[in-house]
Amino acid sequence: MNKDINTTIEITQHLNKNIQTLSDGLMVAIYNKFPILGKSLFQITYAQYLLAISAFLFIIILRPILVNLLISIFSKITKATKTNLDDLVLKEIVNPLKFSFTLLGLYLLIYILNINQYIISNILNSLAIYVFFWFIISIVTGLQSALYKFMSKINKELSNEFTKFLIRIIKIVIIVIGLSSILSIWGINVTALIASLGIGGLAFALAAKDTAANLFGSIAILVDKSIKLGDWVVVDGIEGVVEDIGMRTTKIRTFQKSITAIPNSIVANSHIENFSRRDIRRLKFTIGLTYSTKKEDIETIVTSIKELLKNHDGIAKDQTLLVNFESFGDSSLNIFIYCFTNTADWKEYLDIKEDINYKIIEIVKSNNSDFAFPSQSIYVESLPS
Repeated sequence: MNKDINTTIEITQHLNKNIQTLSDGLMVAIYNKFPILGKSLFQITYAQYLLAISAFLFIIILRPILVNLLISIFSKITKATKTNLDDLVLKEIVNPLKFSFTLLGLYLLIYILNINQYIISNILNSLAIYVFFWFIISIVTGLQSALYKFMSKINKELSNEFTKFLIRIIKIVIIVIGLSSILSIWGINVTALIASLGIGGLAFALAAKDTAANLFGSIAILVDKSIKLGDWVVVDGIEGVVEDIGMRTTKIRTFQKSITAIPNSIVANSHIENFSRRDIRRLKFTIGLTYSTKKEDIETIVTSIKELLKNHDGIAKDQTLLVNFESFGDSSLNIFIYCFTNTADWKEYLDIKEDINYKIIEIVKSNNSDFAFPSQSIYVESLPS
């Protein structure tokens, strides 16, 4: 990595010399033909201003043409390959490629003006390093699908979460290396800087302990496989669908469509109820018949409902199924119904429950009974004369 950075700086320095030589030659020719342009403002001649601005605008105007030309050339090369990874990488490097031409325009502008060479040189070298690492991050982003396929072979269920997590870690490492490289250009020893933090470093470490706890929490979540993207869960009292498992927080989209971010340290240590892991759903309810229903009719209704559930396509046959005359209510004869649907999908579950409810109504009505509702009977033993 350091070798690549040094190569980038050497290319930058070589470019500086060529630009300076070219601009000096142009300046001499312009001064000879237009002496008035030899006058200066802030120790910079009018000719330098004119040439610098013209060169910058020329590069900016040509930038879309040059970028499209390079992309079209690279596209022909990538189409000839069997993999589509190079096409994805090419798509990602378009923005850093555009900025590279903008940076070239800045080089021309600044070196023609010949402003404070030391500071400007460091700024431009820093920008060059920035673009270099931007290219690397873009390439990593383009290769994300390849990493996803690789992780799918290891763990298909959590491949999406692991891929996002690893990509974030890789990008953070690249950014840290890039920032260290830029600081070294300015003569800042990163190692000595960290060592010199002293008490400040201790305070930073204490402040970062929650971040570290969240980071390890995210690793624990992924390894434990307790939740994954798209799961319907209840975590720490928050119910919704998991939208993202980040390095610091897990984001849950509630059914009110708001986003709730829960620190991963809390998620890792909380009771998690994952509804998406169910393959069946329970039906449990009680129906109340009127007290005028005869014993024989109650027996027929109970038997008919039991047969209905046993033969219904939406009811799980290998799970507990109970239909019983359970109790004498205050205003009804209660029949208890308990079974499981063969799906966990909420819509399918509601459709099955609705169909069963309609058929229970038919069974009750066809057996000389009806559904009770809360009522009171008042008996008067005698009336006043």
